[in-house]
Amino acid sequence: MTAFLALVHTDLLLYLRNRRALLMSLVAPILIGAFFGSLFKQREPQVQQVPVAVVDLDVSALSARLLAALRADPALKLSTPGATAALDGVRRGTLRAAITVPAGFGAQAVAAVQGRGDKPALALAHDPSQNMVLPLLRGLLAQHVSQAVAQTAFGGPADGSGPRRGPDFALPFTLQETSAVVQKRAGDGYDSYAHSFAGMGVQFVLLMAVDTGIALLLLRRSGLWQRLRVAPLSRLQLLGSRVASGAVIGLGVFLVVFGVAIAVFGVRVQGSTLGLLAVLAATALCSATLGLMVAALGRSPEATRGLAILVTLLLVMLGGAWVPSFLFPPWLQAVAAWTPTHWAVQGMDAMTWRALPLADAALPVAVLLGFAALFGAVALWRFPWND
Repeated sequence: MTAFLALVHTDLLLYLRNRRALLMSLVAPILIGAFFGSLFKQREPQVQQVPVAVVDLDVSALSARLLAALRADPALKLSTPGATAALDGVRRGTLRAAITVPAGFGAQAVAAVQGRGDKPALALAHDPSQNMVLPLLRGLLAQHVSQAVAQTAFGGPADGSGPRRGPDFALPFTLQETSAVVQKRAGDGYDSYAHSFAGMGVQFVLLMAVDTGIALLLLRRSGLWQRLRVAPLSRLQLLGSRVASGAVIGLGVFLVVFGVAIAVFGVRVQGSTLGLLAVLAATALCSATLGLMVAALGRSPEATRGLAILVTLLLVMLGGAWVPSFLFPPWLQAVAAWTPTHWAVQGMDAMTWRALPLADAALPVAVLLGFAALFGAVALWRFPWND
């Protein structure tokens, strides 16, 4: 029993003395628990402003009242771009929906509520991944349009022209809902499998890249590292070879993951295939340099494992790989935009179910390559060459 207790005591001392690994093993579960706890906590409803565009083609007193009411509503973050810009914003995910008030809407709505005509239609183009927002928008439009029509129809004089059927107390308009994503065939639109495979691919390529960095640290503990150091190889060549091999392996993993998603789960590349390949390659390169940087900062395999868990899980959570980022509070969505995983997932979504063209892969690829250059520079600077 004494020997048993001595072994347990030794293991505990070794664990407690590795302060960096100890810190990471404690911080990671606390941060993850706080993240999901705050996200799904049962509390009093907190209104999050939904970014919505309104295109006013009517330019009437009624449409002005409607715009003022929607702008004052705490549930909405209203903008009034042109029709093309509004639809483009919804397609790219920066707007949840675009509402178009057609010409003549005000006069037709007043006539309809007074029983002198048919109901006009409002056009609602929405992001197909935002179906949970549709009930909110339907309710707000029903409320604010009805109030604006009532103020216009009964708050001022009416011309009384035309045959009357009697007042109509139903909604004075109809709603034409369409998806803003270009559909190449029936059933196209938001694809949860495409998003999920993108997120899980990013997560496991990151973990694999960190393992590559740890393997390099383990190599330092063996005689092979000394042999490589005396070889006619520069530091850039030593680390660059690891980055290159890690990026190639990561790209291979992505291709297999998306191959299975396409073959088995019906995922389709609605946008540019070349754009998707560019995003995957940039993500693989960024992951490889990130793994090397984490290894350089951890300095030892034990500490690097703890740091890797923390960094990988935080990036995966903030990037929207587990939970779509539009479910985050606004402040957290702003933070997520500063992570490479956010751009990786957004780029893959853009090239698959969002059906965006090759040009829309340029920004995610540029950002990912920028992160890769930053991570690589830090790794080259901080890597423990001699100790």
